Amino acid sequence: MDIRELNRRAVHASMELVAKATAEDLGRPTPCAGWTLADLLAHMIAQHRGFAAAAQGAGADPEAWQVPPVGDDAVSVYTTAAEHVLAAFAEDGVLDREFALPEFGRGLTFPATTAIGFHFIDYLVHSWDVAQSLGVAFTAEPALVEAAWPIAQAVPDDERRRRPGAAFQPSVTAPEEATRFDQILALLGRSPS
Repeated sequence: MDIRELNRRAVHASMELVAKATAEDLGRPTPCAGWTLADLLAHMIAQHRGFAAAAQGAGADPEAWQVPPVGDDAVSVYTTAAEHVLAAFAEDGVLDREFALPEFGRGLTFPATTAIGFHFIDYLVHSWDVAQSLGVAFTAEPALVEAAWPIAQAVPDDERRRRPGAAFQPSVTAPEEATRFDQILALLGRSPS
């Protein structure tokens, strides 16, 4: 299946969950160490904007990746950013492009399908983060989980995960009875429980 369709479905799931949040929820803690829901949403908005810029050839510009301050309108700002990245990924010829992703290293570029795969895994996991913060259920689509499995396995689990601002924390051990999605969460440093 086209990685853009998988990503679209993951982002739409995140939009549905974020839409449940109110201004009063923004101070809630998240599974992301030290981040409130407002911090997580600001990060997610910045990532959407940065990946959209990368899809359009401007990903090397550090301004594209700036984390915005969020206010009580964080949900609507999130929705706008999500729609923007989905539109950028849907452009004709996007899969033939290289994406500049400076947070992986200065001057690094990635083929579009790889870069969109990074975005996809991030939003599948961030949907779970948002659900945990709000105390609501989240069940990832089985097709998305299966597509995410090899991507999660390919994420390096080394000292880079201990650096400030790392995308993922070091992996944790998943329980023996863990679902495939729980295994993905554990691989990416989140305790499924």
